[in-house]
Amino acid sequence: MNERVGKLKHERIVEQLAKEIQSGRLAHGAQLPGENALAARFSVSRNTVRQALTELGNQGLIATHSGKGSFVTFDGRAIDDRLGWTRALADQGVRTTIVRVELVEEAELADLLGLESAELVAVDRLRSVVDGEPISFERSRVPAIGTLRELPERGLGESLYDELRAVGLVPDSGEEWCELARLGAAEAKLLRRPEGERFLRTRRVTRDLNGRFVEHVESLLDPDRFRLHLVFGG
Repeated sequence: MNERVGKLKHERIVEQLAKEIQSGRLAHGAQLPGENALAARFSVSRNTVRQALTELGNQGLIATHSGKGSFVTFDGRAIDDRLGWTRALADQGVRTTIVRVELVEEAELADLLGLESAELVAVDRLRSVVDGEPISFERSRVPAIGTLRELPERGLGESLYDELRAVGLVPDSGEEWCELARLGAAEAKLLRRPEGERFLRTRRVTRDLNGRFVEHVESLLDPDRFRLHLVFGG
């Protein structure tokens, strides 16, 4: 009986704080009151408060940092990437840094995707918020055809999406996978995080209306900054 009562109290706290966050009363970046203050407000134990904070974190509404407190990460804005991921993130105040643009041979990936040629163009990009903190790293692979082959020499313009459209490749459908993964040494250095920290790892494959391969992209996303709700396809 006591366990059930505790659960109901925990759910009540989650529901109330979620409403305050989603309504904007607790704005993006705001620090929540401490555990003692929340326990007093809701007349519950600190353990019940911790359960509520954990659930709010699982819902992508807050991030809790040891020794610092809990902060609102939800900003109520959805990312519309129909005109390209870079442009969509730029609309949210995210800066993109090109890490690498190179012609590569990736036989294993080509076999996985059923491609005739293993020659691809690699485009690796780091995304950072306005204050410079990196929040994602992505590795894109696109066909080495037409003007895409020239990217390593002339550089990538404002949008990879525009480059793909220029050779007649417009994403129409695809698949995406998502899992939690630990950062390797090289990834951790780029993202300025401890090696082994958990990030969301996504892998996405898109094809055009005729089923032609458009892009394979593997992304590492800060779980405090991103939530995924994907609906795409013809």
